[in-house]
Amino acid sequence: MRLAELSDRSGVSPATIKYYLREGLLPAGRRVSATQAAYDETHLQRLRLVRALIQVGRVPVAAAREVLAALEDESLDHNSRLGTAVWALPHGPEPEDGDPATEVARRTADALLEHLGWPYVAELRDESPAYRMLVTAIATMTRLGYPCSVDDLAPYGRAARQLAVTDLDLMERYEPAEQLEAAVALTVLYEPVLLGLRRIAQAEESNRRFGSGRSGDSEA
Repeated sequence: MRLAELSDRSGVSPATIKYYLREGLLPAGRRVSATQAAYDETHLQRLRLVRALIQVGRVPVAAAREVLAALEDESLDHNSRLGTAVWALPHGPEPEDGDPATEVARRTADALLEHLGWPYVAELRDESPAYRMLVTAIATMTRLGYPCSVDDLAPYGRAARQLAVTDLDLMERYEPAEQLEAAVALTVLYEPVLLGLRRIAQAEESNRRFGSGRSGDSEA
């Protein structure tokens, strides 16, 4: 296919495709003339992944290159490739080293992972941006005096485990070659869904406990 068709099928403008080509995010097409190149399904698949990373996930170009390098690294298994793709997504502020609240938060996070039985992440915690995001969140709650013990956080962890099962089940609907793109896109696109549903559920539960939906308010 020519550049115009690649653009039509991917939903990415020709100018953006040319930018990705210059940055080495998309391999060059097969040259058919001095001014034109042909592209195939592998270019379309790579372009969709690049779009998921940069346009949906807001991943910087340099970080996107790392993900693509991991994709091509045959020494990495599928789990490592997926982790590299998702970990490249923005994860918020880093923990403040040297802050007493951060040290408390690290101990709490470690104890929480042990309580939940998550040894894989515990072993990779120094590399995991999600772990650092968790530490930052717990440190903030510690400073403000909000509940953040292992017992307080464990129900959220158990709910997150079930969500992870749902996430991976959804991702596995895609062919293995498309799962990196799906992992990035679905992680980003479903987070607002989770936030919206959580707030709707809070409203429903608040109404059940304190409003007109309380048990016993209805007529017999």
